[in-house]
Amino acid sequence: MTAAPTAYATPVLRVKPGIVLIIAAIVVAAAIQAQPTLLAWANDYPKSWIIPFAKNLSAFVKWLLKEADLGLFTFKEFTRAIGALLDAPTLFLKSLLVTGFKFEGEQDVLLQIPPLSWLGVTIIFVMLGSSLGNRRLTLFILVSFLYVAFIGLWESTMLTLASIVVAVVLGILVGVLLGIAAFKWTAIDRILTPVFDVMQTMPVFAYMVPALMMFGYGPAAAMVVTLIYAMPPMARVTKISLAQVNSETVEFGRMAGCSTKQLTWKVMIPSIRPRLMVGVNQVIMLTLNMVIIASLIGAGGLGFDVWQALKSLRIGQGAEAGIAITLVAIVLDRISQEFAARRPVHTDHVPSFTQKYRLLILVGVIAIGTTIIGQWIPSVSQVPDSWTFSTGKFWDNIIDWININGYEYIDAFRRFFFIYLLKPSKGFMLGLPWLGTVLVIAAVGYHVGGLRLAALGAVLISFIAAVGLWEKAMISAYLVGVCVFLASAIGIPIGILSARNERVHKVVQVIIDTLQTLPSFVYLIPVIMLFSVGEFSAMVAVVMYAIVPAIRYTDHSIRQVPADLIEASRAMGCTPLQILKRVQIPLALPGIMLGVNQTLMMGLSMLVITALVGTRDLGQETLIAISKVDPGRGITAGICVAFIAITADRLINAWVQKRKSELGLNDASQL
Repeated sequence: MTAAPTAYATPVLRVKPGIVLIIAAIVVAAAIQAQPTLLAWANDYPKSWIIPFAKNLSAFVKWLLKEADLGLFTFKEFTRAIGALLDAPTLFLKSLLVTGFKFEGEQDVLLQIPPLSWLGVTIIFVMLGSSLGNRRLTLFILVSFLYVAFIGLWESTMLTLASIVVAVVLGILVGVLLGIAAFKWTAIDRILTPVFDVMQTMPVFAYMVPALMMFGYGPAAAMVVTLIYAMPPMARVTKISLAQVNSETVEFGRMAGCSTKQLTWKVMIPSIRPRLMVGVNQVIMLTLNMVIIASLIGAGGLGFDVWQALKSLRIGQGAEAGIAITLVAIVLDRISQEFAARRPVHTDHVPSFTQKYRLLILVGVIAIGTTIIGQWIPSVSQVPDSWTFSTGKFWDNIIDWININGYEYIDAFRRFFFIYLLKPSKGFMLGLPWLGTVLVIAAVGYHVGGLRLAALGAVLISFIAAVGLWEKAMISAYLVGVCVFLASAIGIPIGILSARNERVHKVVQVIIDTLQTLPSFVYLIPVIMLFSVGEFSAMVAVVMYAIVPAIRYTDHSIRQVPADLIEASRAMGCTPLQILKRVQIPLALPGIMLGVNQTLMMGLSMLVITALVGTRDLGQETLIAISKVDPGRGITAGICVAFIAITADRLINAWVQKRKSELGLNDASQL
């Protein structure tokens, strides 16, 4: 008797609906592009459909300033009063550090108090570094302050420091308060989340025209623009840190009889102080990143020096001021990191007033003492001109030598990238039909995040076409896309190598920590020196600025792969390369993509700055708005950049969460 043949089930190929939609959307987009005359409205957005959003927005802003009446005062009087309040602390610090105080009578000056001496300020900062117990930091602070003093940039540096201190303090206070509000009330959190998204992704140049119109030319307008850019990270860090407070700590506070206010300020906030210092560090770095931009609307200082040098092509002098900004950034960054790393030490000994405030007393004595001595010894008060020197010619000579001896190689390098990467990418993006692009983005959103994300992406990208900025948006998308590709192609391998080699890791960390502290404008100086102006120069500047997250996130993600999985792979006989390809990279990919996402965000934030070196995109639209004092035009261009950033951010984050779920990873195992 023969056995019945065994029946084998035929494997069924299951295609996900999202993939089908993506393929269908790509086919539709290709069909529209192939037959542009058949569906002209789907290929090029009709001019008759364009919404006069920018024009209406400009009219609204002008109405606010000219006609809006709040009863007791007009809207303009209200904003100018706020501007005066914001000006006050900056002007006080400016007097303290640069100009001194003058108390005038009806006929003459009654009393004049000189500013703090350069020697006193230097000693105070060196003492601060020494009190943190870091000798290298102390030495670096000393060298940095001596550089700005003897290079002839002391007053500019102090002006910059005055504006930074006020902006950082306000950014921290407002950020903490908003973070607490977002943590306590869900409704406020839902409102603040999209607001912060727009604040962080919209180019800061877009705020400059309305800020100038509302607050006038000066420190107040610069302060407002800086706070818009630098404050959101503090609020986000505060909210997230409060949500992660140990429940036992909260219960202990309640058992001790704390009220809601006491529980927040005396229990929860002190318990998250180290985490809050991360937000403080971000506020400091973002504020420094605004130094040059804020100088365009009245902040002055080192940013103004760099801007004037770039305008007149005095590259050497611009490099001097750029180095000074870099040194200030690194000093403040390292000091904030040292404070973040410190932990409170419990002691049974109750210190006396002198012991408790010893450092503050020493600071006061040195500040007053050196200022008084400076009245008899002028070199203590101000650095004599005979002591200063300039390195401008040195930098100019280096650039001249490179351009003379390496022009052929530089030009070949530039032409290669332009012909084989920039030009084809630009042509491809400009040829995309607006409707096909919207459909593809909606299909991708549905696949990775569902119907809500699909609708969000479609609406945001459609808005760009509806306001008549599709072509400029595609140029922005092409430039940023190329830069993200290059930054990822360079940064991810460096991050992998750094994660697998401790010596490389130490060197890479120093380099990327330094790069992270540099204001974005500073990257234009070496780029203009070597490559003149144009889209290639913009590409180089963006890649240099945006590469840090690709390296850092890759390094961290590879290191977070569980050690037991790596050991199990070794036990199975896998080679190091196989472990990297089949275990570490697949598991680290969600974290790596978050790094790519941050690279994209930083690239978009550089758009307006790259417009200064010759790009013709949304960044240029914002600059035109500034020159024509057209707030609606600038804000509309900024909104388009923000919508591109928000769409990309939501798509990437949705994919990351989906991939984590597929891999069975929890949030603790990745970034």
